[in-house]
Amino acid sequence: MDRRSFLKTSALGGGAAAATSLAAPAVAQGRMTWRMVTTWARNFPGLGTGAQRVADRITAASGGRLTIELFAAGEVVPALQSLDAVLDGSAEMSHGAAYYWQNKSVGLSFFTGVPYGMTSRELSAWVRFGGGQEIWDEIYDQFGVVGFLSGDTGTQAGGWFQNELTGIDDIQGMRFRTPGLGGQVWQKLGASVTNLAGGEIFAALQSGALDAAEFVGPYNDRAFGFHQVRKHYYTSSFVEPGLATELVVDKAKFMDLPSDLQSIIRDAAQAEYDNMPSEFYYYDPIALADMVENHEVIVHKEFPESILQAGAVASRELLEEILSSGDALTRKTAESYIRTLNQLRGRTQNTDLTFALAREKYFDISDLG
Repeated sequence: MDRRSFLKTSALGGGAAAATSLAAPAVAQGRMTWRMVTTWARNFPGLGTGAQRVADRITAASGGRLTIELFAAGEVVPALQSLDAVLDGSAEMSHGAAYYWQNKSVGLSFFTGVPYGMTSRELSAWVRFGGGQEIWDEIYDQFGVVGFLSGDTGTQAGGWFQNELTGIDDIQGMRFRTPGLGGQVWQKLGASVTNLAGGEIFAALQSGALDAAEFVGPYNDRAFGFHQVRKHYYTSSFVEPGLATELVVDKAKFMDLPSDLQSIIRDAAQAEYDNMPSEFYYYDPIALADMVENHEVIVHKEFPESILQAGAVASRELLEEILSSGDALTRKTAESYIRTLNQLRGRTQNTDLTFALAREKYFDISDLG
């Protein structure tokens, strides 16, 4: 899908909302229609389509008793106001990324991505089996909503830059779009960091308002056309190792549902958390190959060692700051996250990483098939 095809009917930005209005949810003969607002453009690869699949699964599995009508970014509210639409009662659901709301609680960032933190499988293990969901519920209970993991992009790309990076000096003063705790790490390294909704990034790069930007990875980034305005692409991020999207639901309305509909919502979100990474894993290499072969994109597998090392130091400092100065619930979140990461990382490094390195070193089948 090219950039124009999905932007024709959708705007993923922070400007004025479209004229569309949200009527009260329809209720007829035991059937309801709920509204889901998203931070993604309609039909945007992986993220927008993932949100639509969640809505469609709930509608189908409930036999139409609970129909979910999706409103993409900009159709009703700007992208980065989707959670607020649920909080003020304009919508029953939102689909986005929890670290977009870290101004409400820093603890929410731990349920999206932490620099040098959990991979997707590790994050899922923490949320589902390590007490993470219960802590997440405590945070969101303050706002009258409940959140569920609803998508997984895997390890994201490091971003798009004007020139190859040679070290820390190249970062100083760089105007860089990157959100969440990762943005705070880049800021510690000397970048001037801002967060923009996905649909605003291309224009900011094109105009020179931004020097560099990261969004997700090849599949999404090609759709937004970033390769047209920047050529140096770092394909492995150290600040977003296993990014999750979220489904947020108005808690009072969720609790008023019969138990089977509650289960359908939970199961639809979990199904998409497991489904979305398959889409990204399949299409990312296709998109990357196209950008390299047809658009002269220069790929860098990793950042210079000096940046990686400085990023690790900054990431630790950030966690120490959160543990010492955050509110009690944020500290509880960070403590649980760190404790679980220390438990799980041995599994990843001793098993998954060991296998991946052995396959890379010894098993070449590029001439087969």
